[in-house]
Amino acid sequence: MDTPRVPAREAAERELSRPMYHENDPNLLERAIDRFWEWVNDLFTAASGATPGGTVGLVVVVVVVVFLGVVLWLRLGTPQRTPSSGGTLFDEGPRSAVEHRTAAEAHAAAHRWNQAVQERMRAVVRSLEERALLDPRPGRTADEAAAEAGRSLPGHAGRLRAAAREFDDVTYGGRTVDEQAYQRLSELDSDLRRTKPLLDATVQGAAE
Repeated sequence: MDTPRVPAREAAERELSRPMYHENDPNLLERAIDRFWEWVNDLFTAASGATPGGTVGLVVVVVVVVFLGVVLWLRLGTPQRTPSSGGTLFDEGPRSAVEHRTAAEAHAAAHRWNQAVQERMRAVVRSLEERALLDPRPGRTADEAAAEAGRSLPGHAGRLRAAAREFDDVTYGGRTVDEQAYQRLSELDSDLRRTKPLLDATVQGAAE
């Protein structure tokens, strides 16, 4: 009886047609799917002498679920903490902005773009702390730093938010970045160092 096989295959194909499964190597995924369905067909062939119905259908559903879980794991990697988990920006003892920039350049020279982006973002935030534009605060997240810095550097607020998202995606979302991402962050770092902050509105009012 082929009834359990058809809806199971249709459900799997609907799930696997989602774009997230086809971002990197569609040929590899197609080969994996083909091998999977060959295995399922062998399973039904072996079970053809058994009583058809619920047992075989249940086995196929379980196999499909396991297969989709494996595909998700291979596509997305080991589960990571998400940005919403509130991961902190600095994971080591205090270092200067210069030290973070030096580390970032070393990673960039070795084409380790993820680590280069992480260290450059830390350099940005540490530099703002050293300029007293941010209060040094343990446990601060990249999003928090970007939001706070954007108030005194409104012309760069959007770029700061984008840099924070990129840092979170790399650090907690399991994503990868390229040289262009690092160059954008390096340019932001350089621009921020040349930009004069706006005085807080309350400070301006007191001065007047």
